[in-house]
Amino acid sequence: MNFNTTIAEFPKEVKLLIGAFLIVLSVGYFTGFRFVNETTENTPKGIQENYLGNEEDLEAEVMKFKKPKREMLTIIHTHILSMAVIFFILGGLVSLTNLKPWIKKALMIEPLLSVLFTFGGIYFMWLGWHFMRYIVMLSGILMTTSFVLSVLIVFFQLFKKQPEKI
Repeated sequence: MNFNTTIAEFPKEVKLLIGAFLIVLSVGYFTGFRFVNETTENTPKGIQENYLGNEEDLEAEVMKFKKPKREMLTIIHTHILSMAVIFFILGGLVSLTNLKPWIKKALMIEPLLSVLFTFGGIYFMWLGWHFMRYIVMLSGILMTTSFVLSVLIVFFQLFKKQPEKI
C-alpha cells in the first residue's frame, strides 16, 4: 500500500482537524474504558458478572442480574457498528503514515478483529461459554493497545517536519 502523500504533507488546517478529532475520539474512548472499569473492575470475573449477574453471591456489594436478550443484542449491535467506524477512520489515518507496511496492516486490521472477538465473546459468554471472559479481556487489551498506538503514531506524524521540496 503506497499513497503518493503522507499525513505529514497535509495542509495545516487539515492537520489541526485531524489532531482535534484524535483528541475528542480519545476522550470518548477512554470515557468508555472508565465505564468498563466501573462495571467490571477490569477482571474476568467482573466481566462475567456484568452480563450474567451475581445473584448467587450473597456477599456481593452490588447485586447484578443477567442482562435480557434484547439488551445484549442492543449492546453488541451498537458497539460493533460504532467501533467498526472508529477503527475504519483510524485505520485510514494510519494508512497515511510513514510506517513499515506490516505495522500499518497490523494496526489497521487487529482492532477490527478485536471488536469481533470482544463483543462476539461477550455474547457467547452470555450464552453460557464462561471461558470466553478470558477471550473478551485479552481482545479488549489488544484493541485498546492498538487504539493507543494508532492515535500516538498519527498524532506525532501530524506534526513531523517535512523536508522542503525543491
